[in-house]
Amino acid sequence: MKNNPLLCDTESGICELPSAPVENIEGTIEPGTKPVKIIYFTDPICSTCWGIEPQLRKLKLEYGQLVEVEYRMGGLLPDWSYNSGGISKPTDVAPHWDEVSHYYKMPIVGDVWLEDPLHSSYPPSVAFKAAQIQDEDKAIVFLRRIREMVFLEKKNITRWEHLSEAAGYAGLDVALFEQDYRTRAVVLFQEDLQLAAQWAVRGFPTLLVFNREGRHEKVYGFKPYEVFEGAIAKMHPGAPKAWYSKNWQDLFSKYPTLTTQEFAVLAGQDFDTAENQLSTLAKDGFLQTYATPNGILWKSPVS
Repeated sequence: MKNNPLLCDTESGICELPSAPVENIEGTIEPGTKPVKIIYFTDPICSTCWGIEPQLRKLKLEYGQLVEVEYRMGGLLPDWSYNSGGISKPTDVAPHWDEVSHYYKMPIVGDVWLEDPLHSSYPPSVAFKAAQIQDEDKAIVFLRRIREMVFLEKKNITRWEHLSEAAGYAGLDVALFEQDYRTRAVVLFQEDLQLAAQWAVRGFPTLLVFNREGRHEKVYGFKPYEVFEGAIAKMHPGAPKAWYSKNWQDLFSKYPTLTTQEFAVLAGQDFDTAENQLSTLAKDGFLQTYATPNGILWKSPVS
């Protein structure tokens, strides 16, 4: 099971590919429109990537004026046989997902691997590229939605019905999305895989943090928020934090669905205090809930 990329190492905080590519950088990264550019290599079914959502969401609130995040798909699970039989079977992933859920304090339910296992992470990765073609912001909403589907709702997100539902939720043109999914997005996904290989990305999450001169810092795996912040400070010394409202209404206005851990990190509270506040808001009818055995997803009533 060591070679199974879905069995992420909680100590290192990495979902690692069985074979590590050798860095072969050709060309340079185009600077972004902001002083700092983060290229974020991720995968829709990477549990550690779900684990860093609180840090990533806070980073966007505090440094969004300085930092742009470019999402790239890394190809965590091509299929279940690509490692010459050394990879394990889907049912082995279920208890692991339940385990990492508690470690990251993020609700993850492993039952999809028992009830309707995914054959690959490539279809949802291609779907994300199709969403990106239309609109970057809507693509991030789409990615969030399919992650909620697979991690919390036990939905096999290789199935078209779930991908099209998520596209509609994100406000995408679903007919155009389907057309791109079957054509242009396939090419774009292959380009992402090539870029990941060039930069020797061997697991997820991997964030390459660039300044305008082309220097970069790498943040690899699950790390505390301060590590992400430190990488930005190295690339842009004296980077000022933006103020943002920690009021629950404003946070849910920005992010219509939040886990308890996400709310705790964004609101600057400990987990138990956050859970108590969210429970009271739900009881009073201000929030909706999606409960799982491993935690609750809290939703703005309009989401």
